Amino acid sequence: MKIFYIADFFIEDIRGGAEVNDDVLLSLIKKANHKVVRFHAAEVTPKHVGLYGELGFHFLVSNFTQLRPATMEALIRTPGSYSIMEHDHKYIRHRDPSRYPEFKVPAAEIINQLFYSNAKNVFAQSALHRDVISKNLNIEVINLGMSLWSDEQFDILEKHSTSIKSPTHAVLDSSNPTKNTHRNIGFCESKKLPYTKIGSPDYATFIEQLGACEKLVFFPAVLETFNRLLVEAKMLNCKVITSNLNGCISEPWFKNLSGTALINFARKERERVVEEVAGALAAPKIRQEPQDITVILNAYRRPYNLKMQVEAIRAQTHPPKNIWLWVNAHEEIKGFDFESLDVDRIIKNDYNWKFYGRFTAALLADTKFVAIYDDDTIPGKKWHQNCLDTMETHEGLLGTHGLTHKSINSWDLLRTGWPSKNEEVSRVDYIGHCWFFKREWLQYLWREVPPTWDNGEDIQFSYCLQRYAGINTYCPPHPAEDVELHGSLLGAELGIDSKATSNNNNFKPHKQFFSERDGCLHYALQNGWILINNEENENDLE
Repeated sequence: MKIFYIADFFIEDIRGGAEVNDDVLLSLIKKANHKVVRFHAAEVTPKHVGLYGELGFHFLVSNFTQLRPATMEALIRTPGSYSIMEHDHKYIRHRDPSRYPEFKVPAAEIINQLFYSNAKNVFAQSALHRDVISKNLNIEVINLGMSLWSDEQFDILEKHSTSIKSPTHAVLDSSNPTKNTHRNIGFCESKKLPYTKIGSPDYATFIEQLGACEKLVFFPAVLETFNRLLVEAKMLNCKVITSNLNGCISEPWFKNLSGTALINFARKERERVVEEVAGALAAPKIRQEPQDITVILNAYRRPYNLKMQVEAIRAQTHPPKNIWLWVNAHEEIKGFDFESLDVDRIIKNDYNWKFYGRFTAALLADTKFVAIYDDDTIPGKKWHQNCLDTMETHEGLLGTHGLTHKSINSWDLLRTGWPSKNEEVSRVDYIGHCWFFKREWLQYLWREVPPTWDNGEDIQFSYCLQRYAGINTYCPPHPAEDVELHGSLLGAELGIDSKATSNNNNFKPHKQFFSERDGCLHYALQNGWILINNEENENDLE
């Protein structure tokens, strides 16, 4: 293995629990003949991601609060090229799930979700840590189940494990508010327990201080993902007085092992942890069985999104049988290496066929279903599954961005799907960003010549399906707590750049674009399209 290790700090910078654990892990990985390079998170650029990725390095990301947004985006664009060694909860704005009942964090407080979901592996420090991450991000998490100590540290712990104990309670003397020194002292004073404040930057001195105390009092202010201090106390045969906010307590060995037995167990566990990490990093990606779906992607002015799109589609729990790429001609894509993409067919054109061209390619598909994606649409891993499940209950044209008219004005719309997070299937007037449908339904789209080839394919498809086949349009569920079901994960980020057709650009003025859409809407209405809010019987709404 070749590993590119990223962390905010290393052991020479600060001696926190994460840094100590990382230092031991890196030394053991090197000892196992794996190649490792280290970089501070603040130093890593997208160029590093590209260069070292081409050289076959896997990026292992530890604490990353100082990672540049552009670098994080570069990693996200290459799903499976990186793994996360999680030490706390950097998917939460304030990094503390203990504020909420059962550690379930409100969706509004979740951050960096795509960074975690696109990682090949996410490693947790304990069973409790794993369960909390999985609960909030709905992803699979590997529990390492043990922190790591060096041989030197084990020797120091073993030396003091049989120390004579004074009838006093050790209290960690720390200025870090998460360690809750004030409360721990208050607990001792309220119970009239003798206590001794301990703390030293020198590890041997600190362990000697802890080993001389009969008990440790430690009530953390936040959820501790593991808590080395509690385990070290047990290695020293100290009793612990604490709360359930410690990950190590969730491990089966914590209650039964102490002293040299625990030290020896932790020594052996190091080998298992290193083997588990290295094995997970080296394991090949497992592809699911392809489904009866043809995916058609579109290339025009944003080919740089294609690799990320393809990776996200290949990673579907229900991957497609085929991925085709429809390429419209434009000066900006000359020289782009389309052949490097993991697609099954490339249809290159010397003309810009705009929005409808890809729908002609769909006529050649031999699958039951077709999914057509805009070039700014990156689906969650369960999006195809979501569409197939929705087809069972609400057969119709499906998409990730549903639009329902409040009036006949093109701008007066209710938005459903990834922008608003609908919990249930929602019937809408039309959809965009992704179209999921039965291939046979294309016959209805081509029943009429549209009012313009330059715009409004989303309106035209829903209109024709309703008029000629009585087929409705729906937006599958986009629950806030499970973004992997969403059809678009980066819509707000990728859909607003200067190359978006709906924005002001050299292709077409903003006002003209929406004037054309008004024309498409009025054409459909004049020819019998019935908007949901205009239906006479509201009880018929689904």
